[in-house]
Amino acid sequence: MIFKQINSGGDRNYAYLIGCENTKLAAVADPSPDPTLLMKEIEKYELDVIYIFNTHSHPDHTGGNDYLKKSTGAKIVTFKGGGGDLEVSDGAVLNAGKVSFEFIHTPGHTQDSVCIKTGDNLITGDTLFVGKVGGTYTEEEAKVEFHSLKKLISFPENLKVWPGHNYGTAPSSTILNEKQTNPFIQRLNDFNEFLWLKQNWAAYKVEHGIK
Repeated sequence: MIFKQINSGGDRNYAYLIGCENTKLAAVADPSPDPTLLMKEIEKYELDVIYIFNTHSHPDHTGGNDYLKKSTGAKIVTFKGGGGDLEVSDGAVLNAGKVSFEFIHTPGHTQDSVCIKTGDNLITGDTLFVGKVGGTYTEEEAKVEFHSLKKLISFPENLKVWPGHNYGTAPSSTILNEKQTNPFIQRLNDFNEFLWLKQNWAAYKVEHGIK
């Protein structure tokens, strides 16, 4: 498997390129805000991109869709209701050659948020960052995200976590590392504690030296 994390500008956005070495079929995830570096990697590996995945509908993750679609002819894939050429539901699986992609619905940051599991990699979009989690605006959204995160930490602990932004202390992590170090994940046994951290995150960051 070819798996590349690519800096794509914007607010420290990451895009991803995942390809099958045998068939040269590939998919990209969140090709924004600047898809030109992503296109260079596609050309470097001589890949045939057949899918463009969006982890959610915010423009910093979807803004490169049209450019990539025109350049590659790929289908845009979103969670159901997201308006893609192909809309998937929770648990759906797509394949690019011998590489499979499983979609996990993880609402909270947005209602259409998904994470994408491929091999021992989990692309988490804005649901889970390294040491942090996606932003929410209401208590209801926080509760939805709380349950989505509980779903993610049920996966094998060696699963690699690849976020949608470089907001954390490292570009990637693992489920085990997040269990051990992420203050939000450590509060998933008690929603009130999780919500308290959400509501007091700015002060908590200062107190604990988190950027």
